[in-house]
Amino acid sequence: MNKLFPGKGTGARLLEAFAASSALVSVAVVALGFLVATVLLLLIGRNPAGMYEAIVQVVSGFDIRPGRGGWNPRHIGEWVMLSSPLILCGLSMAFAFRTGLFNIGAEGQYIVGLTFAQIMAHSFPPIPALHQIVAVSSGVMAGAIWGGIVGFFKARYRVSEVVATIMMNYIALFGHRVITLRLPGALPHRTPDFPQTATLASPILSALTNGSRLNHALWLTIAAVVAYWLIMEKTKLGYSLRATGFNRDAALYGGINVKANITAAMGIAGGFAGLAGATVALGLFGHGWVLQSFIGYGFEGIAVALVGNSTALGVALAGLLFGMLRSAQPIMQIRQIPMEITSIIVGLVVIFISLRAGMRLLIDKRMKERVRREKEEDA
Repeated sequence: MNKLFPGKGTGARLLEAFAASSALVSVAVVALGFLVATVLLLLIGRNPAGMYEAIVQVVSGFDIRPGRGGWNPRHIGEWVMLSSPLILCGLSMAFAFRTGLFNIGAEGQYIVGLTFAQIMAHSFPPIPALHQIVAVSSGVMAGAIWGGIVGFFKARYRVSEVVATIMMNYIALFGHRVITLRLPGALPHRTPDFPQTATLASPILSALTNGSRLNHALWLTIAAVVAYWLIMEKTKLGYSLRATGFNRDAALYGGINVKANITAAMGIAGGFAGLAGATVALGLFGHGWVLQSFIGYGFEGIAVALVGNSTALGVALAGLLFGMLRSAQPIMQIRQIPMEITSIIVGLVVIFISLRAGMRLLIDKRMKERVRREKEEDA
């Protein structure tokens, strides 16, 4: 007899197994997002093959159109490079979510990290290796402090982290502009060039990918994914954080310092986003940015975390997926595919992934019905 769907057959059992697997649900909603995008392209008279050709070219480096063969690894390098900040911001959102918090502030933490990395790139002595370490570390620390402030007010005064992080995002953006424009030689849209000792540029990675912007942020992103997994799955801190997120009252009853965990969780989450800002500031160009508005990495990190089920591997794969869509945009335009289709896919995926909660409610309802029927049979 089926546990959750009494009286049903094989189809019900398959539905139960599907709903119980977060990985399967994520794969299904991504496929559904692409399916709807394909239908939309057909409705506006565009050939969906162009979208999939662009995706294949980004992932493999091959242009599969007839007569235009050849391998260009530059596309792969650009894909991985654009995915790195998305993965890091996804880790930021996921880390907070595993502790029962909703970190809308990854965008602001990213901006703070970018800002302080740029400041140290310009102001610290140009000592090889040490200059990079100091610049990146300052971005991580700035993001951690920015997130920790929200965590402190949440733990101490029960201030909503959603409202607080939204407000902190705007403080970070306009504070960034005030600070960055005061750097010597700064222009309205950029700072002077960084010393070579501060950048994350990698001539080897660039050469291997035919001149792409792939840089040492690759290794920092891999290290961050591993650190996330180790902290969350293999340490006492991770256990207490997960316990706090699962049931805060039970964690408090079990002797866990819930307030300290909330502050630490937001601080570590902010550190991941700050690292994203530092890698973008020091890796993409040889100069700093003067942001005019939000870039969107932090906000898109929310979608990355949701699709990745807040696990280390899941977030990494989801970040690569969304990075692939970003990287494919210019290639799609060449093939007469509107670049907005990638944003539509991302939006659809987020909408569909939210339906997972509805499926869980359905399962809970079936379980309650099963318990009620068993009680009636026993009576």
